[in-house]
Amino acid sequence: QLQFVESGGGLVQPGGSLTLSCAASGFSLDYYHVGWFRQAPGKEREGVSCLSVGDSTVYADSVKGRFTISRDNVGNMLYLQMNSLKPEDTAVYYCAAVHITKSSWPLVSSCAPNRYDSWGQGTQVTVSS
Repeated sequence: QLQFVESGGGLVQPGGSLTLSCAASGFSLDYYHVGWFRQAPGKEREGVSCLSVGDSTVYADSVKGRFTISRDNVGNMLYLQMNSLKPEDTAVYYCAAVHITKSSWPLVSSCAPNRYDSWGQGTQVTVSS
């Protein structure tokens, strides 16, 4: 079973940067579409950025130009570089994945949370002065 452990969250001032990491175990990420998602208090979970096995990427409009998703298949890691953080980026951030045999990229490229079925426990990001 694919398992994730997220890290790198914390408290940062507006305009600051954080890099979130997601360590995968159990299976190789080589055959998984992956993504970062977030859930703010009182709001539904939303897709932040998703990345296909072929390195196609999608970003939510709210983070385009500020966030960068990347993966290291050798190290079985997923990353989210977050720059120019805003208070509205405050949320619990989750990494997630879906195996390529379960869903094709066109179906999961919407980065909708319900398209992904393996989830980490989340890491809190708070942007505040």
